Amino acid sequence: MKSDHELIKEFNAGYKPAFDELVGRHLAESYAYFLRLTGNESEAEDLVQEVFLKIYKALNKFRFESEFKTYLFRANVNHGNTYLKRNKWRNLLHLDQIQEAGYIDNYREKVWKSNELWDAVGTLPHKQRMIVMMRIAQELPYKEISGILEISENAAKVNYHHALKALKNKINHD
Repeated sequence: MKSDHELIKEFNAGYKPAFDELVGRHLAESYAYFLRLTGNESEAEDLVQEVFLKIYKALNKFRFESEFKTYLFRANVNHGNTYLKRNKWRNLLHLDQIQEAGYIDNYREKVWKSNELWDAVGTLPHKQRMIVMMRIAQELPYKEISGILEISENAAKVNYHHALKALKNKINHD
């Protein structure tokens, strides 16, 4: 199986099916991210399509300094932020409106999808909210989170710690 970097090199050399394989590898994660963000399957599909279209057009500028997965997640975060600003959402992440992604079925995911927790996550400051989503929902290590958000690894850990403390306080007081 070829690595993502090999596929990117093939795509940039003119072999267009390499991009299809990249999309196939990473589509489900991107879709799940946007579904959690929007709560709407149609909007999530549109956002995923827009991100992959942007990547298709810009992949010749990929510098191979990081993993493609990190590059893609950063693109998802940026596009999600643009979407939220454009739609001026105030109450982010109310899971009573989000439909099940379908392929995840474990205890941690069930706890993570509780309305109470998501309501509390929606009240966190933007950076903390993004770190919690990446750390718990996407299971990314702090090193990747720091690269995506362009902060130090220690700052990612500290923000995550503060976010969890705020979530515990919020849930315990409600």
